[in-house]
Amino acid sequence: MEPTEEIYLLVEKSIDAAFDGKFLFNLYTYVKSSKFTRRDMTAFIESPTAESISNIVTELELYIKGKDKIAKEAYGYLSKPNARKIKDYLYKILEDAWKYEKERRPGRKPGTKNKRKRVLNK
Repeated sequence: MEPTEEIYLLVEKSIDAAFDGKFLFNLYTYVKSSKFTRRDMTAFIESPTAESISNIVTELELYIKGKDKIAKEAYGYLSKPNARKIKDYLYKILEDAWKYEKERRPGRKPGTKNKRKRVLNK
């Protein structure tokens, strides 16, 4: 199994686990330890899986605000605090993907700029 396929499986399983109240998966630490490329992360961000997560987050926001009858019908079995936890967890998966993709851009890494050391005159 390719690493990119493995990401999709793990993310989809973590979505299911989140609705069961289990928030175990951290995308950023996984991709960092597995040394994924920027191209892999860009493919994930543009994938239907990431789009699905984005849609779920939007629907959960509507449910929490109580502004959408369809969202209320779809997620009515969740308490609003649980819906907030799930929404935050799923959004963090997207944020982790964006963060890793940004870090893997070619060029100087963030925070590694040459800094002039000040010499104290005595």
